[in-house]
Amino acid sequence: MDVYVIPVGVDRYELYCEPSVDPESEVEGEPTGGLFGRLRGRFREMVRAAEDQGEALPESRSWLGRLQDRSLRWVAQRIAEQRLLWNLRRQTSARAAHPEDMPFDQVLALIHRTLQRDYERHRLWLVIDTVGLVVSAPIALVPGPNVLAYFFTFRVFGHWLSMRGASQGLHRVTWSGRPCPPLTELRDLASLEPSAREARIQDIANRLRLQHLTNFFARVTVRHA
Repeated sequence: MDVYVIPVGVDRYELYCEPSVDPESEVEGEPTGGLFGRLRGRFREMVRAAEDQGEALPESRSWLGRLQDRSLRWVAQRIAEQRLLWNLRRQTSARAAHPEDMPFDQVLALIHRTLQRDYERHRLWLVIDTVGLVVSAPIALVPGPNVLAYFFTFRVFGHWLSMRGASQGLHRVTWSGRPCPPLTELRDLASLEPSAREARIQDIANRLRLQHLTNFFARVTVRHA
């Protein structure tokens, strides 16, 4: 598995990988029986629907349709953010492409620090959203789509899968490094005007054959702003 250490500032980095997992297999091999299994099935349906429609989803005319459309877009964005951790769940080795001016010891420490932070963050939100899922259960008695329960279902499974991926990356994945000169060029781009920055990032993405890097960089730089 290839993981990219992306500079999003002078001394800030994010881990990135290209989408490579079939959405139908996102939760393959997880428990299938009882309530847990039914929630797993609903989560898989939501992942598939969100990735099939994503940002290109046309606007619906009804208020309920618009609510569902926006929910699917939100789910698709969260999938993109958690893709790396979900992919790590089944890996035993990974290669980190990193800026050429970073020694591998520094890269490995950064990866472990990032995964530990992600594990703790998803563990906290797993507890919070599990409580939300339990509290929202009575709403299932009300006719119509239980949007609130669907929301918490996605959140619970997303955080659970992300925790597993972070733990795998911390304790069971063997990491190796590969200096990648084009990544070094990303370090100073956050300060450029948006149009110039996007053009430079797109050029780097094309050279690295990373189809979704431009959107990822735009999303994380907004988060760090």
